[in-house]
Amino acid sequence: MPRRRSRSDQSLTMSDIAFWAALAFAGTWWAVPQVELWMMSAEERAAIESSITYSGCNQVRELGKDPIYAGQPGYRTTMDGDGDGIACEPIY
Repeated sequence: MPRRRSRSDQSLTMSDIAFWAALAFAGTWWAVPQVELWMMSAEERAAIESSITYSGCNQVRELGKDPIYAGQPGYRTTMDGDGDGIACEPIY
């Protein structure tokens, strides 16, 4: 006959709670800018992106403005090497 789990074995531990809380926070942190971006029209996004122009990623990094996400001032597809919506991302 299989051993029945005790009540303490079935309850969430603090590490379980911390894991799920961190996962929820990370998901929210990632989703909020994405939702704002999806809600913009193409014209709004283009106006914001073209409101600031940088000569390139070196200038962006010197000014401490990196990375630049699609929809943010200064974003250009020519500065987004892999097309993921993040320009001037750090190189590791």
